[in-house]
Amino acid sequence: MSKTFIYLAFVLFGLSLTACAQKHTHRKSTKPVAMQGICGIVVVKRGNYMPSPTTTLSNPNGSPVERDVLIFPLLNITQVEPGENGFINSVGEAKPIQTIKSGKDGKFCVNLPVGQYSVLVREPKGLYANLSDTHNNIFPVSVKANQSVMITVAITHQAVF
Repeated sequence: MSKTFIYLAFVLFGLSLTACAQKHTHRKSTKPVAMQGICGIVVVKRGNYMPSPTTTLSNPNGSPVERDVLIFPLLNITQVEPGENGFINSVGEAKPIQTIKSGKDGKFCVNLPVGQYSVLVREPKGLYANLSDTHNNIFPVSVKANQSVMITVAITHQAVF
């Protein structure tokens, strides 16, 4: 073999090691982070949450769940067809700005422009949101410049409070 070929093989081998090292040192974090937007956790609560001196809950904060999280422009109850127990039968012409799936740990994060949004989750029975403000806006979240808003989406239609 020629010296040039051996030298070239060593150079290519060295470059591939360098590329491998860079690839492993610059891995993206698996933890979702939004620089500006909404981050949170989706939890489900089931059972009796009524105060009682004899009953203790095994998981009072709920259990994290994997769900589709839909981010809409701010929705008001007058714009949708509400169902029972926090379900929404129809959102009319409204379209989600983003749909993201929470992880098995319930966590999600989405980057969004500054603005007002409604957060809904997709349940087997349909879209669900159990919060509203004094103006009847559905699960309102306000995103401000360079801030990430942390929220908890609690699915409570199978719980008693």
